[in-house]
Amino acid sequence: MGIKGFWLGLAVGTISTCLLGQWVFSASSKEPDPPKGIAPETVADYIHSIVQADRTFYTNEIVERMQTRGIVSASEQWEETGDLPLPAQFVLETGRLVAKQSNGMRFRLISNWPINKKNGPATEFERTALTKILSNSNRPYTGVTTEGKNRVFQALYADKAISQRCADCHNVHPKSPKRDFKGGDVMGGILLTIPLPQ
Repeated sequence: MGIKGFWLGLAVGTISTCLLGQWVFSASSKEPDPPKGIAPETVADYIHSIVQADRTFYTNEIVERMQTRGIVSASEQWEETGDLPLPAQFVLETGRLVAKQSNGMRFRLISNWPINKKNGPATEFERTALTKILSNSNRPYTGVTTEGKNRVFQALYADKAISQRCADCHNVHPKSPKRDFKGGDVMGGILLTIPLPQ
């Protein structure tokens, strides 16, 4: 399964890099009348749709199918046990791979109820965004923020339990601060960070 994860990560990274490269190239052109670049909101929507599709496929067609057939399980200790990464870990790991690229684009999971405390909100934007997506989970909460001297566009998309099995996994985890999730509930968000031309 390691090679499939590698190819999925490579696909996400390649597509994201191409989309972001086009946007940055268009936005930073020095021509007298430069062509319009792709709006960061649109770039974020494109990237989110890829991340969400990869995660849904991984959850439904790899993890669920393999576990149902008794071939292999997904576990939190996947690196030690040789099991599959949990779907949330799949997103976190691909996000780490994307963050290693030089384009500055990043994505990660955050939640008001993280099992791992490092996945909690770290900024005022993140805290506000997590509150806003609970009341309107159909559209991301977006804004322009700063990291040091650099301006970045951020978008938080609602992260919903894809299945009841996802919700149950969180509900029974000994470190879970919330134990009443149902399939389809907002469990947190996928935070995208895209650098803006300076």
